Amino acid sequence: MSANSNGSKEGGAVGAEKINTDIVTLTRFLTEEQTKHKEATGDFTLLCHALQFSFKSIAYYIRRSTLINLTGLAGSSNTTGDDQKKLDVIGNDLFIAAMKSSGRVRCLVSEEEEDLIVFEEHPNARYAVVCDPIDGSSNLDAGVSVGTIFGIFKLPRDAKGVKEDLLRPGTDLVASGFTMYGASTQLVITMRGGTVNGFTMDNALGEFILTHPNMRMPKKRAIYSVNEGNSLYWEEPVKEYINSLKYPEKEGGKPYSARYIGSMVADAYRTLLYGGIFAYPADKKSTKGKLRILYECAPMAMVFENAGGQAVNSNMDRLLTVVPQHIHDRSGVFLGSYDEVQKVIDVHKKYAK
Repeated sequence: MSANSNGSKEGGAVGAEKINTDIVTLTRFLTEEQTKHKEATGDFTLLCHALQFSFKSIAYYIRRSTLINLTGLAGSSNTTGDDQKKLDVIGNDLFIAAMKSSGRVRCLVSEEEEDLIVFEEHPNARYAVVCDPIDGSSNLDAGVSVGTIFGIFKLPRDAKGVKEDLLRPGTDLVASGFTMYGASTQLVITMRGGTVNGFTMDNALGEFILTHPNMRMPKKRAIYSVNEGNSLYWEEPVKEYINSLKYPEKEGGKPYSARYIGSMVADAYRTLLYGGIFAYPADKKSTKGKLRILYECAPMAMVFENAGGQAVNSNMDRLLTVVPQHIHDRSGVFLGSYDEVQKVIDVHKKYAK
Protein backbone atom coordinates (compact mmCIF):
# COMPACT_ATOMS: atom_id res chain seq x y z
CA MET A 1 0.00 0.00 0.00
CA SER A 2 1.22 3.49 -0.75
CA ALA A 3 1.27 6.05 2.03
CA ASN A 4 -0.25 9.42 1.10
CA SER A 5 1.24 12.84 1.97
CA ASN A 6 0.06 12.83 5.59
CA GLY A 7 1.49 9.41 6.18
CA SER A 8 -1.79 7.46 6.44
CA LYS A 9 -2.24 4.27 4.49
CA GLU A 10 -4.65 4.32 1.53
CA GLY A 11 -6.86 1.34 0.95
CA GLY A 12 -7.54 -0.10 -2.48
CA ALA A 13 -11.01 -0.37 -3.99
CA VAL A 14 -12.46 -1.64 -0.71
CA GLY A 15 -11.03 1.27 1.21
CA ALA A 16 -12.62 3.72 -1.20
CA GLU A 17 -16.12 2.27 -0.83
CA LYS A 18 -17.86 2.93 2.48
CA ILE A 19 -19.19 -0.42 3.54
CA ASN A 20 -22.18 -0.72 5.83
CA THR A 21 -21.56 -3.75 8.00
CA ASP A 22 -24.67 -3.26 10.15
CA ILE A 23 -27.24 -4.44 7.61
CA VAL A 24 -30.76 -5.28 8.74
CA THR A 25 -31.98 -8.16 6.60
CA LEU A 26 -35.59 -9.34 6.66
CA THR A 27 -34.43 -12.48 8.50
CA ARG A 28 -32.75 -10.40 11.21
CA PHE A 29 -35.73 -8.03 11.38
CA LEU A 30 -38.19 -10.90 11.92
CA THR A 31 -35.97 -12.53 14.56
CA GLU A 32 -35.69 -9.24 16.47
CA GLU A 33 -39.45 -8.71 16.24
CA GLN A 34 -40.03 -12.20 17.60
CA THR A 35 -37.93 -11.54 20.72
CA LYS A 36 -40.25 -8.62 21.59
CA HIS A 37 -43.12 -11.08 22.10
CA LYS A 38 -42.62 -13.39 25.06
CA GLU A 39 -45.47 -15.63 23.90
CA ALA A 40 -44.03 -16.10 20.39
CA THR A 41 -43.43 -19.72 19.40
CA GLY A 42 -41.44 -18.94 16.26
CA ASP A 43 -44.13 -20.36 13.97
CA PHE A 44 -44.99 -16.97 12.49
CA THR A 45 -41.30 -16.24 11.84
CA LEU A 46 -40.90 -19.57 10.04
CA LEU A 47 -43.98 -18.80 7.95
CA CYS A 48 -42.47 -15.43 7.00
CA HIS A 49 -39.25 -17.16 5.91
CA ALA A 50 -41.31 -19.38 3.60
CA LEU A 51 -43.06 -16.29 2.23
CA GLN A 52 -39.70 -14.64 1.68
CA PHE A 53 -38.49 -17.63 -0.31
CA SER A 54 -41.55 -17.52 -2.58
CA PHE A 55 -40.99 -13.79 -3.28
CA LYS A 56 -37.34 -14.40 -4.17
CA SER A 57 -38.32 -17.26 -6.49
CA ILE A 58 -41.04 -15.27 -8.27
CA ALA A 59 -38.65 -12.30 -8.65
CA TYR A 60 -36.07 -14.63 -10.20
CA TYR A 61 -38.55 -16.04 -12.74
CA ILE A 62 -39.90 -12.61 -13.63
CA ARG A 63 -36.37 -11.36 -14.34
CA ARG A 64 -35.79 -14.34 -16.63
CA SER A 65 -39.32 -14.60 -18.02
CA THR A 66 -38.84 -13.09 -21.47
CA LEU A 67 -35.61 -15.04 -21.98
CA ILE A 68 -37.22 -18.40 -21.35
CA ASN A 69 -40.60 -17.60 -22.94
CA LEU A 70 -42.71 -17.55 -19.78
CA THR A 71 -44.79 -14.59 -20.86
CA GLY A 72 -47.89 -15.00 -23.00
CA LEU A 73 -51.09 -16.81 -22.05
CA ALA A 74 -51.18 -20.27 -20.57
CA GLY A 75 -54.43 -21.02 -22.35
CA SER A 76 -56.67 -21.04 -19.30
CA SER A 77 -58.64 -18.39 -17.45
CA ASN A 78 -58.35 -17.96 -13.69
CA THR A 79 -61.38 -17.95 -11.39
CA THR A 80 -62.03 -14.25 -11.86
CA GLY A 81 -62.00 -14.33 -15.66
CA ASP A 82 -58.51 -12.97 -16.37
CA ASP A 83 -56.62 -14.96 -19.01
CA GLN A 84 -53.81 -16.71 -17.16
CA LYS A 85 -50.21 -16.09 -18.08
CA LYS A 86 -47.63 -18.82 -17.79
CA LEU A 87 -45.97 -16.78 -15.04
CA ASP A 88 -49.26 -16.61 -13.12
CA VAL A 89 -49.31 -20.37 -13.03
CA ILE A 90 -45.66 -20.58 -11.96
CA GLY A 91 -46.11 -17.87 -9.30
CA ASN A 92 -49.15 -19.70 -7.94
CA ASP A 93 -47.36 -23.07 -7.86
CA LEU A 94 -44.30 -21.56 -6.13
CA PHE A 95 -46.51 -19.90 -3.53
CA ILE A 96 -48.49 -23.06 -2.76
CA ALA A 97 -45.32 -25.16 -2.50
CA ALA A 98 -43.63 -22.66 -0.15
CA MET A 99 -46.68 -22.43 2.14
CA LYS A 100 -47.12 -26.21 2.21
CA SER A 101 -43.46 -26.92 2.99
CA SER A 102 -43.40 -24.36 5.84
CA GLY A 103 -45.59 -26.73 7.89
CA ARG A 104 -47.15 -23.67 9.56
CA VAL A 105 -50.05 -23.07 7.16
CA ARG A 106 -53.36 -24.90 7.49
CA CYS A 107 -55.08 -23.37 4.46
CA LEU A 108 -54.46 -20.98 1.59
CA VAL A 109 -56.61 -18.80 -0.64
CA SER A 110 -55.09 -17.80 -3.99
CA GLU A 111 -56.63 -15.66 -6.69
CA GLU A 112 -55.65 -18.37 -9.15
CA GLU A 113 -57.53 -21.16 -7.34
CA GLU A 114 -61.30 -21.38 -7.25
CA ASP A 115 -61.41 -23.29 -3.97
CA LEU A 116 -59.66 -23.05 -0.66
CA ILE A 117 -56.46 -25.13 -0.54
CA VAL A 118 -56.22 -27.13 2.68
CA PHE A 119 -52.97 -28.78 3.75
CA GLU A 120 -54.36 -31.91 5.41
CA GLU A 121 -50.82 -33.03 6.30
CA HIS A 122 -50.63 -30.10 8.75
CA PRO A 123 -53.89 -30.38 10.73
CA ASN A 124 -52.44 -28.49 13.72
CA ALA A 125 -50.97 -25.59 11.74
CA ARG A 126 -52.29 -22.32 13.15
CA TYR A 127 -52.09 -19.93 10.18
CA ALA A 128 -54.03 -19.23 7.00
CA VAL A 129 -52.56 -17.25 4.10
CA VAL A 130 -54.44 -15.28 1.44
CA CYS A 131 -52.65 -14.09 -1.69
CA ASP A 132 -52.73 -12.76 -5.21
CA PRO A 133 -49.49 -14.42 -6.43
CA ILE A 134 -48.91 -12.18 -9.49
CA ASP A 135 -51.12 -9.10 -9.45
CA GLY A 136 -51.21 -7.04 -12.66
CA SER A 137 -50.02 -9.93 -14.82
CA SER A 138 -51.73 -8.59 -17.95
CA ASN A 139 -48.99 -5.94 -17.90
CA LEU A 140 -46.11 -8.42 -17.78
CA ASP A 141 -45.34 -8.55 -21.49
CA ALA A 142 -44.87 -4.78 -21.53
CA GLY A 143 -42.33 -4.90 -18.72
CA VAL A 144 -44.64 -3.07 -16.31
CA SER A 145 -44.20 -3.76 -12.59
CA VAL A 146 -46.30 -6.55 -11.17
CA GLY A 147 -46.46 -7.80 -7.61
CA THR A 148 -47.65 -10.26 -4.97
CA ILE A 149 -50.19 -9.20 -2.32
CA PHE A 150 -50.53 -11.31 0.84
CA GLY A 151 -52.31 -11.46 4.17
CA ILE A 152 -51.87 -13.79 7.16
CA PHE A 153 -54.61 -14.83 9.60
CA LYS A 154 -54.17 -16.80 12.81
CA LEU A 155 -56.79 -19.50 13.03
CA PRO A 156 -58.79 -20.16 16.19
CA ARG A 157 -58.16 -23.51 17.94
CA ASP A 158 -61.49 -24.87 16.70
CA ALA A 159 -60.89 -23.96 13.04
CA LYS A 160 -61.93 -26.79 10.73
CA GLY A 161 -59.93 -25.79 7.66
CA VAL A 162 -62.99 -24.61 5.71
CA LYS A 163 -63.75 -21.42 3.73
CA GLU A 164 -65.79 -19.98 6.60
CA ASP A 165 -62.59 -19.79 8.69
CA LEU A 166 -61.43 -17.02 6.33
CA LEU A 167 -64.58 -14.98 5.90
CA ARG A 168 -63.28 -12.46 8.41
CA PRO A 169 -62.64 -8.72 8.43
CA GLY A 170 -59.17 -7.32 7.74
CA THR A 171 -58.93 -6.28 11.39
CA ASP A 172 -58.28 -9.98 12.10
CA LEU A 173 -55.14 -10.06 9.92
CA VAL A 174 -51.96 -10.60 11.95
CA ALA A 175 -49.76 -9.35 9.10
CA SER A 176 -50.03 -8.23 5.51
CA GLY A 177 -48.03 -6.65 2.74
CA PHE A 178 -46.93 -6.89 -0.85
CA THR A 179 -43.88 -7.41 -3.01
CA MET A 180 -43.34 -5.36 -6.16
CA TYR A 181 -41.19 -6.81 -8.92
CA GLY A 182 -39.97 -3.73 -10.77
CA ALA A 183 -36.55 -2.30 -11.57
CA SER A 184 -35.77 -3.66 -8.11
CA THR A 185 -37.79 -6.04 -5.95
CA GLN A 186 -39.47 -4.18 -3.07
CA LEU A 187 -41.16 -5.88 -0.12
CA VAL A 188 -43.49 -3.94 2.18
CA ILE A 189 -44.70 -5.69 5.35
CA THR A 190 -46.69 -4.71 8.42
CA MET A 191 -48.01 -6.48 11.52
CA ARG A 192 -51.31 -5.77 13.27
CA GLY A 193 -50.98 -2.47 15.14
CA GLY A 194 -47.34 -2.14 14.07
CA THR A 195 -45.28 0.02 11.75
CA VAL A 196 -44.84 -0.43 7.99
CA ASN A 197 -41.36 -1.44 6.84
CA GLY A 198 -39.94 -1.55 3.32
CA PHE A 199 -37.19 -3.92 2.17
CA THR A 200 -35.25 -3.97 -1.10
CA MET A 201 -33.91 -7.17 -2.62
CA ASP A 202 -30.12 -7.16 -2.89
CA ASN A 203 -29.50 -9.65 -5.70
CA ALA A 204 -25.79 -9.94 -4.88
CA LEU A 205 -26.52 -11.04 -1.31
CA GLY A 206 -29.79 -12.77 -2.12
CA GLU A 207 -31.37 -10.95 0.83
CA PHE A 208 -34.10 -8.42 1.46
CA ILE A 209 -32.45 -5.40 3.13
CA LEU A 210 -34.37 -2.91 5.31
CA THR A 211 -34.28 0.32 3.26
CA HIS A 212 -37.54 2.05 4.30
CA PRO A 213 -38.01 1.67 8.08
CA ASN A 214 -41.26 2.95 9.64
CA MET A 215 -42.88 4.22 6.43
CA ARG A 216 -45.29 7.12 7.00
CA MET A 217 -47.54 8.62 4.35
CA PRO A 218 -47.79 12.36 3.71
CA LYS A 219 -51.12 13.57 5.17
CA LYS A 220 -52.08 15.04 1.81
CA ARG A 221 -50.71 15.17 -1.72
CA ALA A 222 -52.22 16.36 -5.01
CA ILE A 223 -51.92 13.07 -6.93
CA TYR A 224 -54.77 10.79 -7.93
CA SER A 225 -54.60 7.31 -9.46
CA VAL A 226 -57.74 5.89 -11.10
CA ASN A 227 -58.78 4.27 -14.38
CA GLU A 228 -60.67 7.15 -15.99
CA GLY A 229 -61.71 4.84 -18.83
CA ASN A 230 -64.48 3.72 -16.45
CA SER A 231 -65.80 7.24 -15.81
CA LEU A 232 -68.89 6.61 -17.99
CA TYR A 233 -70.03 4.02 -15.42
CA TRP A 234 -69.16 5.95 -12.23
CA GLU A 235 -71.78 6.96 -9.68
CA GLU A 236 -72.39 10.70 -9.25
CA PRO A 237 -70.34 11.21 -6.03
CA VAL A 238 -67.27 9.67 -7.69
CA LYS A 239 -67.70 11.85 -10.79
CA GLU A 240 -68.03 14.97 -8.64
CA TYR A 241 -65.01 14.02 -6.52
CA ILE A 242 -62.69 13.35 -9.49
CA ASN A 243 -63.88 16.51 -11.26
CA SER A 244 -63.10 18.55 -8.13
CA LEU A 245 -59.48 17.35 -8.40
CA LYS A 246 -59.19 18.19 -12.10
CA TYR A 247 -61.08 21.50 -12.03
CA PRO A 248 -60.39 23.16 -8.67
CA GLU A 249 -63.08 25.69 -7.75
CA LYS A 250 -60.88 28.28 -6.16
CA GLU A 251 -59.30 30.78 -8.55
CA GLY A 252 -55.72 29.85 -9.38
CA GLY A 253 -56.10 26.41 -7.73
CA LYS A 254 -53.81 23.79 -9.24
CA PRO A 255 -55.35 20.58 -10.59
CA TYR A 256 -54.09 17.26 -9.23
CA SER A 257 -51.54 15.19 -11.14
CA ALA A 258 -52.89 11.94 -12.63
CA ARG A 259 -50.77 8.79 -12.24
CA TYR A 260 -52.21 5.43 -13.26
CA ILE A 261 -50.13 2.35 -14.05
CA GLY A 262 -52.82 -0.32 -13.97
CA SER A 263 -51.01 -2.72 -11.60
CA MET A 264 -52.53 -2.31 -8.15
CA VAL A 265 -49.22 -3.07 -6.42
CA ALA A 266 -47.29 -0.47 -8.45
CA ASP A 267 -49.97 2.21 -8.03
CA ALA A 268 -50.32 1.50 -4.32
CA TYR A 269 -46.55 1.50 -3.73
CA ARG A 270 -46.16 4.88 -5.42
CA THR A 271 -49.11 6.24 -3.41
CA LEU A 272 -47.57 4.89 -0.19
CA LEU A 273 -44.23 6.60 -0.92
CA TYR A 274 -45.42 9.92 -2.36
CA GLY A 275 -48.94 10.30 -0.96
CA GLY A 276 -52.16 10.97 -2.84
CA ILE A 277 -55.01 8.56 -3.49
CA PHE A 278 -55.53 5.28 -5.36
CA ALA A 279 -59.12 4.49 -6.31
CA TYR A 280 -60.94 1.63 -7.98
CA PRO A 281 -64.58 2.44 -7.21
CA ALA A 282 -67.55 0.14 -7.70
CA ASP A 283 -69.60 1.42 -10.65
CA LYS A 284 -72.66 0.67 -12.78
CA LYS A 285 -70.74 -2.02 -14.71
CA SER A 286 -69.00 -3.65 -11.71
CA THR A 287 -71.62 -3.01 -9.05
CA LYS A 288 -69.63 -4.73 -6.27
CA GLY A 289 -66.28 -3.39 -7.44
CA LYS A 290 -63.38 -5.07 -9.20
CA LEU A 291 -60.74 -5.79 -6.54
CA ARG A 292 -60.98 -8.77 -4.20
CA ILE A 293 -61.60 -8.04 -0.52
CA LEU A 294 -59.69 -10.91 1.04
CA TYR A 295 -56.35 -10.80 -0.77
CA GLU A 296 -56.18 -7.34 -2.39
CA CYS A 297 -58.27 -4.79 -0.48
CA ALA A 298 -57.82 -5.89 3.16
CA PRO A 299 -54.03 -6.47 3.08
CA MET A 300 -53.49 -3.10 1.33
CA ALA A 301 -55.88 -1.34 3.74
CA MET A 302 -53.85 -2.61 6.71
CA VAL A 303 -50.60 -1.34 5.18
CA PHE A 304 -52.10 2.08 4.45
CA GLU A 305 -53.73 2.52 7.87
CA ASN A 306 -50.52 1.49 9.66
CA ALA A 307 -48.64 4.07 7.57
CA GLY A 308 -51.03 6.85 8.68
CA GLY A 309 -53.43 6.75 5.73
CA GLN A 310 -57.07 5.72 5.30
CA ALA A 311 -58.85 3.04 3.27
CA VAL A 312 -62.61 2.82 2.58
CA ASN A 313 -64.91 0.95 0.21
CA SER A 314 -67.51 2.49 -2.13
CA ASN A 315 -70.07 2.68 0.73
CA MET A 316 -67.47 4.67 2.71
CA ASP A 317 -67.12 1.85 5.26
CA ARG A 318 -63.65 1.39 6.73
CA LEU A 319 -62.23 -1.27 4.42
CA LEU A 320 -60.68 -3.30 7.25
CA THR A 321 -64.12 -3.90 8.80
CA VAL A 322 -65.69 -5.32 5.62
CA VAL A 323 -66.43 -9.06 5.84
CA PRO A 324 -66.30 -10.88 2.47
CA GLN A 325 -69.33 -13.05 1.69
CA HIS A 326 -67.19 -15.61 -0.17
CA ILE A 327 -63.43 -16.02 -0.64
CA HIS A 328 -63.33 -14.18 -4.00
CA ASP A 329 -65.79 -11.43 -3.01
CA ARG A 330 -65.12 -7.97 -4.49
CA SER A 331 -65.26 -4.38 -3.31
CA GLY A 332 -64.73 -0.81 -4.46
CA VAL A 333 -61.66 0.80 -2.91
CA PHE A 334 -60.25 4.25 -2.08
CA LEU A 335 -56.92 4.25 -0.24
CA GLY A 336 -54.22 6.82 0.32
CA SER A 337 -53.23 9.85 2.34
CA TYR A 338 -55.55 10.57 5.28
CA ASP A 339 -56.83 13.94 4.07
CA GLU A 340 -57.24 12.79 0.46
CA VAL A 341 -59.47 9.84 1.42
CA GLN A 342 -61.37 12.15 3.77
CA LYS A 343 -62.33 14.31 0.77
CA VAL A 344 -63.96 11.28 -0.89
CA ILE A 345 -65.86 10.51 2.32
CA ASP A 346 -67.06 14.13 2.58
CA VAL A 347 -68.39 14.19 -1.00
CA HIS A 348 -70.25 10.91 -0.43
CA LYS A 349 -71.72 12.26 2.84
CA LYS A 350 -73.19 15.17 0.92
CA TYR A 351 -74.99 12.75 -1.44
CA ALA A 352 -76.15 10.54 1.44
CA LYS A 353 -78.14 13.47 2.82
